Amino acid sequence: MNSTTLDTPALDSAVSELRLRAASWTATSLNERIALLERLMPRILDSAEELAAAGAQAKGYAFDSSWAAEDWAGGPWALAQNTGALLHVLRRIAAGKDPVAATAVRSEDGRTVVDVFPVTGWDRLLLSGYHAEVRMREGSTPAQVLADAAGEYRGSAGRPGVALVLGAGNVAAITALDILHKLYAEGQVVVAKMNPVNAYLRPHFEKIFAEFVEGGWVRFVDGGAAEGAYLTTHDGVDSIHVTGSDRTHDAILWGTDERAEQRRRDDTPLIDKPFTSELGGVSPCIVVPGRWSGADYRFQAEHIVTSKMNNSGHNCIGSQVLVLPRDWAGTERLLDEIRTVLRRLEPRTDYYPGAAQRLAAVRAAHPSAEVLGDESRILVPDIAGHDDVLLTSEVFASALGVVRLPGSTPEEFLRHAVDFANDTLPGTLGATLIVHPGTEKASTAAVQDAVTALRYGTLGVNCWSGVGFLLGYTPWGAHPGHTRQDIGSGTGFVHNAFMLDGVEKTVLRAPFAPAPRGLFTGSPSLSPRPPYFVTSRTGRTTLERLTRFTAAPGIAQLPALFASALRS
Repeated sequence: MNSTTLDTPALDSAVSELRLRAASWTATSLNERIALLERLMPRILDSAEELAAAGAQAKGYAFDSSWAAEDWAGGPWALAQNTGALLHVLRRIAAGKDPVAATAVRSEDGRTVVDVFPVTGWDRLLLSGYHAEVRMREGSTPAQVLADAAGEYRGSAGRPGVALVLGAGNVAAITALDILHKLYAEGQVVVAKMNPVNAYLRPHFEKIFAEFVEGGWVRFVDGGAAEGAYLTTHDGVDSIHVTGSDRTHDAILWGTDERAEQRRRDDTPLIDKPFTSELGGVSPCIVVPGRWSGADYRFQAEHIVTSKMNNSGHNCIGSQVLVLPRDWAGTERLLDEIRTVLRRLEPRTDYYPGAAQRLAAVRAAHPSAEVLGDESRILVPDIAGHDDVLLTSEVFASALGVVRLPGSTPEEFLRHAVDFANDTLPGTLGATLIVHPGTEKASTAAVQDAVTALRYGTLGVNCWSGVGFLLGYTPWGAHPGHTRQDIGSGTGFVHNAFMLDGVEKTVLRAPFAPAPRGLFTGSPSLSPRPPYFVTSRTGRTTLERLTRFTAAPGIAQLPALFASALRS
C-alpha cells in the first residue's frame, strides 16, 4: 500500500475499536491475564512450524535448511520463552510473592544488581552455565528495586490507552514481543503495524493472538511509511514503540521536510507522546588476548561468525566490528579460523532491502576486502581510520570489519577497547566480550572494570549479546542516556519480564567452551555447542524440539532434545 491508496478509514476504525476496549483491558484481572497467556502458549505451538517455514521461504532457503534454525530461534522459540517468562512472574504475583525474589537483589560496589537468569530448574538444565544479571541505575537501592518492580500489578497501573507498535522487518518475534510488553508491562492495548518486509507474518500472529484480537485489545494493520506516519500523529494513539533505525525515529519526531533539522535544534517535535525505541547501531565484538587452544580458536570463530551471519547480518545487534589485540599472537590465527568458517557455510543471500547497496558501499571503501563463500560475505581484516563506513554506520548486512588496537597485556588492551567502543562506535544496544577464564582469573579487576565501563544495554561475556533478546527475563534496549535530539540506539527497555524500573544494563554470561571441554578451560557446564550457532549440524532440529519443550515442558521430551543438541 502506498501513499496514494492510504486507507485512513480502516486505520481509524482499528484505533477506534481499541479505544473502546482499552478500559476493559485495564479491568482484566491478573488471573484472567495469566489465563490468556496460558491459552496463548498452545497457539504458539500450533503455529510454530508454519511460522518458521514462512520465514525460511521469505529468505530464500528450504524449511529444512540449516539456516532455518534462526527462524525457530527468532520466531516461535523466542515467543514461547518470553511468554513463559511473563507467566512465571505473573504467577508469583498472583501467589502473593514479590515479582523477583529478594535473594536475587543485592548491592555490589555501591550499585544494585538483580540476578535474572537462570530462574527455573529447566533454565539451569537447558542453558547450563548461562547467567544474567541486571545492573540498575546509580542511586537505586535494593529496597526500591523490589518495591518498584511490576508496578502495573502492584498499585501503579497505567491509565487505559492505545499503543502503536511499528513492527520490525527482520526478526519474526520482535513485533509479537513488543505487543506482549505493551499489554502486560504497560497495560495498553495495541495497534501493530506490520513491516512491509515481513507482513507475511500477519496471519500467523492473528492466529496466535486470536483471543486478544477478539477481545478488542490488539489490532494488526499493514502498510508502509505513509500508514506509519498517519498512525503516529493519530489523536487516538497514546504511545509509540518502534524497532528500526535512528532515521525512522527522527522522521517520526522531526519530520522529513526542510524544517526538520530546525525542529530538532529547537526541540519542537511533531508529536509529544511517550515514544520508546530500539534502533541498533554498530555493535562490537571485543576479544581479549590470552592463551587459547586450537579448539578455542575454532569454537570462538564459529561464535563470532554466528554473531555476524545470523539472519545474514540483518540484526540490529549483529557484530559489525571485531576488535582484536594488535600484538596478540592469536589474532591472525583467529582470523584464519573465521575465514574457514565463512567459506564453509551454505550459500544464502542478503535478503533485506538495501543490503546490496550497503555492501557495495563497503566494497567501494575497501577494494581489497575479502569476499568469502559467496558475494555477500565480506571481511575487512584491518580498518585504519575512524571515519570508515564500517565504524560510522550500521551496514545491516553480512560485512565484518576488524579493528586492531594496541595493548601487550589484557589490562592495557581493555582500556583501549573500552574507550574505542564507547567513544568511536555509534550506538549502545549491545556488545560482546570474549575472554578466556584463565585470563579473566589473572586479570579480574581489568575485566570487571571493562564490564562496568562498557556503555551498552546488553553486554554478552563469552556470549553473543543477541541471546539477551531471546530470554524474556533480560531487559532489552539501549544503554540509558540518549535524548530525543540524539537518539542513538533508542530509549526504553522491553522483554523485561520482572518489569524492573531503572535498568542500566544487562550482563549475560555463557561458558567460554562447550561441555565437556569447558571442564579444562575453567568454564564447566553441561551445555554443548549452542544450537543457534550457524555451524550447528542439528540446530534446526534442536531448536524445534526446544520450542516444543518450552511451550509444554515434559520429562519425556528431554532424551530426544539432548540427543539432538549433543550431535550439533
